[in-house]
Amino acid sequence: MNNLNRRKFLASSTLLVSAPLFVSPVKAACKDPMPAEWDETADVIVVGSGFAGLAAAAEAKKNGAGKVIVLEKMRAPGGNSVINGGIFAVPGNPAQIKQGIKDSPELLAKDMLVAGLGYGYPEKIKAMTEEALPTYEWTVKELGVQYNDKVGQEGGHSVPRHVYTINGSGSEIVHKQLAYAKKLDIPVRLRVYVERIIRDDDGRVKGLQVREGYRFPNAESGKVKFIKANKAVVLCHGGFGADVNYRMKHDPKLTDKFDTTNQPGATSELWREASRIGGNLIQADWIQCGPWNSPEEKGMGVALYFAQGAAATQGIWIDCATGKRFVNELANRKIRADAVITNNNKGHTCIALADQKAVDLTIQKSRPGILDKQLERKVVHKFDTLEDLAKTYSIPMDALNATIADYNKHQAAGTPDEMGRKIYKGAEPMGTGPWYCSVLSPKVHHCMGGLETNSKGQVIDVVNDNPIPGLYAAGEATGGVHGAVRLGSCAVLDCLANGRIAGRYAAQETNWS
Repeated sequence: MNNLNRRKFLASSTLLVSAPLFVSPVKAACKDPMPAEWDETADVIVVGSGFAGLAAAAEAKKNGAGKVIVLEKMRAPGGNSVINGGIFAVPGNPAQIKQGIKDSPELLAKDMLVAGLGYGYPEKIKAMTEEALPTYEWTVKELGVQYNDKVGQEGGHSVPRHVYTINGSGSEIVHKQLAYAKKLDIPVRLRVYVERIIRDDDGRVKGLQVREGYRFPNAESGKVKFIKANKAVVLCHGGFGADVNYRMKHDPKLTDKFDTTNQPGATSELWREASRIGGNLIQADWIQCGPWNSPEEKGMGVALYFAQGAAATQGIWIDCATGKRFVNELANRKIRADAVITNNNKGHTCIALADQKAVDLTIQKSRPGILDKQLERKVVHKFDTLEDLAKTYSIPMDALNATIADYNKHQAAGTPDEMGRKIYKGAEPMGTGPWYCSVLSPKVHHCMGGLETNSKGQVIDVVNDNPIPGLYAAGEATGGVHGAVRLGSCAVLDCLANGRIAGRYAAQETNWS
């Protein structure tokens, strides 16, 4: 057994065998002294201004916390949430009911556990999926978020179940959350970097040491200040997808060769700090790459809406070297990303392909104007004939024709194809030019691991498996929700629902002062 495997074995055996036998009475040591005096006091301090942080802050305020503040290290609020694609998994949503689609929190939980390869924590997933519809209704009735009347399906979901924001972006939710925070008198303070989580020798988190006026990424910038949390700190700092060094510690394959969909502030400082004060980090080596991204643009971009919204549902993904499909286009993200990476490592280009009819039936309806933007940015490419497309990408024409004919055979019969993909509802046979394609190249997208929390959002102590008093977390900062694979449209659900849960319980903490 090599050293790495031995360490993993010892860690897992300690968790599985030793933990149930006793709970350590030892209190966590305080590595930072308590400040001589606090510069400011709040009841609840929320770190991070994305979906989870703003949801936690609002819920804490609505549940009796007096002073609630939100701290954001970047110069603009929203984190990854504001550039999110705006799709939200909601079993039982109005668009499903209108189409007669049967769904339930239990079915969503089952899909998540299956996709997550059993790494998801059932009690956390159950709490979240039961909160899905109430949280959706909260966004509509209290925040004023607008969704269109369509329902979509990402890979790994049993049924179509996600709703789309009216502008096709998470910004529709974040901007409404920011307005709601202002209405509730919750300040969202920008350029405030959390330098230390202050945990006293009694084991309780008492507050934060921050730098106000911080200039990313200079950790020495800004003025030091101590903020006391009478009730709790809620960590909603997101993932570390933009931190190449830290992500390589967990998955050495994810070098700087891989771009990321994340905003630049998705770095590791609070992952390290939460670990330092005793927060139990779990499953951090499960890092998701988006399979539908294009190397012809930076960050998340817009090509994915074609690759997923049109080609994965009513088109095909092909290996240009063979002219054949290479994966179930509606499989979960890990399966698809791994398949693309495998082909790319062979030097093969992979593309997402769809015809005019598929584009008209999908993205032209759900995201008006997106095709023009994709073509203008030259990340989706248009060809008058299939032959022109094949010549451009050196695709064997006979093989490509056979691949399309096979798709059309299964479409006509309504039967799953040889890779197990079900024919999407309303799909038409392929063959109506012009033709469209985008190049596929996975990008680092989401961290499935993070702080272990219970179903109340309390952070668990690595020493004794008990909740750390005064410390909560939600969203991408936490693990145990998605397991090995996050299903598309479940990030918005995770952040909003678990953010609300964490904020609700944080407000119920007893003041320590």
